[in-house]
Amino acid sequence: MESFGKLLSRAEELDLKPLNERPNKRIALTVVLLLVSWSRPVLRGSEARQIDRARSTMTVYVYKTGILAGLAHNHEIEAPIAWGEVKDSDGPSVELRVDSTKLRVLDPEATDGTRAKIQETMQGAEVLDVGHFPEIHFRSTGVEPDGTDHWMVHGNLDLHGQTHPISFEVALKDGLYQGSAVLKQTGFGITPVKVAGGTVKVKDEVKVAFSIALLN
Repeated sequence: MESFGKLLSRAEELDLKPLNERPNKRIALTVVLLLVSWSRPVLRGSEARQIDRARSTMTVYVYKTGILAGLAHNHEIEAPIAWGEVKDSDGPSVELRVDSTKLRVLDPEATDGTRAKIQETMQGAEVLDVGHFPEIHFRSTGVEPDGTDHWMVHGNLDLHGQTHPISFEVALKDGLYQGSAVLKQTGFGITPVKVAGGTVKVKDEVKVAFSIALLN
């Protein structure tokens, strides 16, 4: 914050007499107080609010393709948020982290044995390689209003040792920030899994859907 002396200099630049001259003392004091308020950072809503992990969800959807896709099934993966915060101010932002070792294959249509194999493949070197890249990290670079309780969020996603910009829409509904983003696996150095000679494989594009609650 600027010193009181500098603020007085600003007042003098506006042709205000020094404060010790009684006729203009009240006017000058008012202007100085305004300058003080302008020089302060905006505090209202500037404090970060933590993400309520217990009431927040993030799910990854991986879809099948290929000649024999009818014999396979889509994948549904739970990605619990390890940490996150949202700043609601003149420069709103969001940041969150996901422990890639905690991702879990849900796949209700699959048997326990099949889910275990998919889980192993997902965490292995062929896909996420969680041994080398144990964290997925997102940090926004800009948040643009897009109507009432709607925003377009831009930011950088760290995944599989690579960082790339992504954008997605967010809407506030029933106290939850909801939205989804579509990512290409190849964009982050991941080759989509193929089986049976490529007659069954997963699509390059995956969908990440989220519903985020904030702590009070």
